[in-house]
Amino acid sequence: MTEARKQQIDRETWDKMSFYIDIVVFAIIAICIYLLIQHSYYAGMYQSAGGAVLSQEWFTVAGVVAFLAICLTWIFFRLFRYRGQIERRYR
Repeated sequence: MTEARKQQIDRETWDKMSFYIDIVVFAIIAICIYLLIQHSYYAGMYQSAGGAVLSQEWFTVAGVVAFLAICLTWIFFRLFRYRGQIERRYR
């Protein structure tokens, strides 16, 4: 029996793929910020109109904030990872 070998992605292909992933993540962040503003506005309107304290809009705001936090964590992780690589390269 032959051992199945994992296919590895070369560095150039991975950099190109991760660039496109980052573009998609930035688009998701922009959409999340728009949704956060929109749902926060509606949650405030429902709150001031005497609606329930914990309306569905507040849960939607919490979900958007959680998703936005995950996306921003990805961006900051990549930023500091590549910053460390650049610093090591030019020392």
